[in-house]
Amino acid sequence: MTDDITHLDATDLAARLRRRELSAREVVQAHLDRIAQVDPAVNAIVTLDPEGALAAAAAADDHLARGAEPGPLHGLPIAFKDTHDTRGMRTTYGSPLYADHVPDRDMPHVARIQAAGAIRLGKTNVPEFAAGSHTFNPVFGTTRNPYDRSRSAGGSSGGAAAALAACMQPIADGSDMGGSLRNPASFCNVVGLRPTPGRVPTYPASNLWDTLAVAGPMGRTVADTALLFSVMAGPDPRHPIGLETPGSVFRAPLDRDLTGLRVAWTPDLGGTVPVDAEVLAVLEPQLRVFADLGCHVERDSPDFRTADDTFRTLRAHEFDLGLGETLDSSRESLKASLVWNIEEGRRLTSADLCRATAARSALYADAIDFFDRYDVLLAPVSQVVPFDAELEYPAGVAGIEQHTYLDWMRSAYFVTLLGAPALSVPAGFTPGGLPVGIQIVTAPRSDLSVLEIGAAYEAATWHGRRRPVLG
Repeated sequence: MTDDITHLDATDLAARLRRRELSAREVVQAHLDRIAQVDPAVNAIVTLDPEGALAAAAAADDHLARGAEPGPLHGLPIAFKDTHDTRGMRTTYGSPLYADHVPDRDMPHVARIQAAGAIRLGKTNVPEFAAGSHTFNPVFGTTRNPYDRSRSAGGSSGGAAAALAACMQPIADGSDMGGSLRNPASFCNVVGLRPTPGRVPTYPASNLWDTLAVAGPMGRTVADTALLFSVMAGPDPRHPIGLETPGSVFRAPLDRDLTGLRVAWTPDLGGTVPVDAEVLAVLEPQLRVFADLGCHVERDSPDFRTADDTFRTLRAHEFDLGLGETLDSSRESLKASLVWNIEEGRRLTSADLCRATAARSALYADAIDFFDRYDVLLAPVSQVVPFDAELEYPAGVAGIEQHTYLDWMRSAYFVTLLGAPALSVPAGFTPGGLPVGIQIVTAPRSDLSVLEIGAAYEAATWHGRRRPVLG
């Protein structure tokens, strides 16, 4: 019975809960049992509150029994990312400096998800301060890929993606600056949406005007991801760049005929990034899927030649802004890559920031022109397949040495600079059984469109139906 419940899509599970075919108690208990069964091998959920979750489930059942209208996420269990503050529950940011930290408030999207009826289970593992796309930290250790426990689950939303893939939760929240949501979705054969900046409010933050880092939804299907997004998205006066569109628009049916869609495919982001042959061997055949759906597919790309310096400059500035005081007070407690990235920010001059700001503006303007010519851009999510979990980052990509923990993430973080919604959807497996995702990108603010296109591709392939063998 546990597997029957935990393997259901979130949309199906939510419908059964609303019809009272399943109780929230049953659903939560099934997921707690699943966590006990498989998480010791995966290490995805690092803080767990079974008693609190079951009490909340009982209250949800009583609420429905009294005839009250259920929220869109009624009874769905979720463990929140451990960099997202949860009132009254330990939130460590993956750092020993915060190993016992208990926030007194929820992040806005955390509050929205619970107000919509979801049941809080606990927290999912992250890299230290969400820095890097491999999930390990000195507080909880390494999260393992459910498809191959010797491999990385990606990061920084690695615990979230692994917990989804292993059916320990039906929905998950993530965040993404340079691929922190998309890379783990690709590595773990689940779906992840990096929304247009401003869709999901972020508060508090060291820079409320930041458009690099966003929170976003994850699920095992595009429809599940859209359901969660419909709750997370929407304006908040505390978030100055927030878009006014209500989240409920993303609860619309995702059916769409792709006939005539203008598709650009770039295997290497216009020749600016190396990509392993294993990744391209999975992705190249997916172009036929889009052609069979009636799309016109061409090879083309925005101009990403300035993207690397631009992103690294802006990211380093954000790291100095957010973690500079921590470096001053607790350098010895930070991993070396984090120290390096903060110090990179400290070395920046006003001329560096002016140059990066102007370059990003030019990249955005080019993207607007690009999406006048094409409806969608397809690209690799990650340049590599899931790598050895004992490494901090892959040593090489397509035979090219990678010198820092950022180098191998370019295919994700270049797209960040476009200010556009980007969806990672399962695209298949290597001969060795490792998942590979495809990155679907549409024009800025066209979040519903990217979900519709992703849903049509998913329905034609269903690579995401292949679940890992665990326990």
